[in-house]
Amino acid sequence: MKPDALRDLCLSFRGAEETFPFGFDTSVFKVAGKMFALSRLVADPPLRVSLKCEPQLAEQLRATHDAVVPGYHLNKRHWNTVVLDGSLPERMVAELIEDSYDLVVSGLPRVRQRALGWPG
Repeated sequence: MKPDALRDLCLSFRGAEETFPFGFDTSVFKVAGKMFALSRLVADPPLRVSLKCEPQLAEQLRATHDAVVPGYHLNKRHWNTVVLDGSLPERMVAELIEDSYDLVVSGLPRVRQRALGWPG
């Protein structure tokens, strides 16, 4: 996955925005002010993206895939960093990003969820 494709995918979710709280080298994708993805899109390959994940699934993914490691500089119980080196199918990466978005939106008040048109 290329940086532009990763950015487009993250921004394809309703209410998603790209912010730069850590400087212009690091893209932080948020929904309702809450982070669901983090990546240095301008970094040397391989591209990496950090994603929120349910703790049990996070551990399973790390045990099963070499390209999934504990979240870099994040709470390692709830965050994974996914190395986009081609070893994971792009569909799987897209599903992990969507899961991260859904996990964040599920923690929002219902009125915010409805405003986003989130099906739950």
